[in-house]
Amino acid sequence: MAVFVSNNPEETRQIAFDLGKTLEDGDVVAMFGGMGMGKTAFTHGLALGLGIDDKQVSSPTFALVHEYGDKTKLYHFDMYRIESWDDLYSTGFVDYLESGGVIAVEWSENIVNALPENYIKVEFQKGESENQRIITIGGKKA
Repeated sequence: MAVFVSNNPEETRQIAFDLGKTLEDGDVVAMFGGMGMGKTAFTHGLALGLGIDDKQVSSPTFALVHEYGDKTKLYHFDMYRIESWDDLYSTGFVDYLESGGVIAVEWSENIVNALPENYIKVEFQKGESENQRIITIGGKKA
C-alpha cells in the first residue's frame, strides 16, 4: 500500500501519471471516494501515463463509459448511478473486463462485488485543507 498527499489537481494527475506508466492491458483501477475528490483528475493522469492525450478525458457521468486511446485503450466508467446487477450489466462492464484494455472505474464502491480479484484500489480522502487529498493505492501495483 502506498499513501500520497496531493494539494491540487496537478499533483493528483502526477500521482496517477506515475501509476499509469506501470499499467498493463487487463488492469482495473477502482477508485473510491466522494463527490469532488479528484477521481476524474486522477483518470487524466492515468491517460497521460498510458500515452493517451488527456484533453479527451472527461467524466462519463451520463454516458457511463468513455473510451480513450488508439494503440492503448483506457475505458473510463462512472458507476455513480449503478444500483443493481441489471444496471451494471447494461453498462457492458463485464464485457470490458475481457477487452484487453485498462479500466478506470469511478464510484467503485457501488460495484465492489463485481470487481476482479486483482484490482488496483485507489482511495481518496479529504486532507487537512479544502484542496488537499490523501490518496491511498493498494493492490497489485502498490
